[in-house]
Amino acid sequence: MFEKGDYVVYGTKGVCQVEEITELDMKGTAEGRLYYVLRPCFQKGSTIFTPVDNEKTAIRAVMSRKEADALVDGLAGIETLKESSDKEREKQYREAIRSTDPRQWVQIIKTSYLRGQERKVQGKKVTTVDERYFHAAEEQLHEELSIALGVPKEEIKDYIGRRI
Repeated sequence: MFEKGDYVVYGTKGVCQVEEITELDMKGTAEGRLYYVLRPCFQKGSTIFTPVDNEKTAIRAVMSRKEADALVDGLAGIETLKESSDKEREKQYREAIRSTDPRQWVQIIKTSYLRGQERKVQGKKVTTVDERYFHAAEEQLHEELSIALGVPKEEIKDYIGRRI
């Protein structure tokens, strides 16, 4: 169970801070059931209420600074996705985003970036699927690295560039 003030990654909603752990006094909620009240860190004015025992949406602690540094240092060693079928690759992208695993987000970023470069060389446009998942994975990764490293989100790309 997380504590008030903890930073968590909540499904595809990104990094949130646990604002409160409470019972909700609302119609349709079970009496005595505890809920996290989450504040998305990068979506101002938004609040998420989720049961503490929610099994449908992945929730995990934000990586530590040490883990974030190790991830950035190991970026070159993270493989791209190998699926050549557009339909299967999109399925892999979707599963990777939902996994809340930063290494899988890096795989999406690398795969979609390299595919886009290949397509440009061939005189083609980047596919909508590659573009959409590239941005989603980059957003998730940058949010988490920002919190873990204490670096503003807008500066994460430069931070990574300097480190590698």
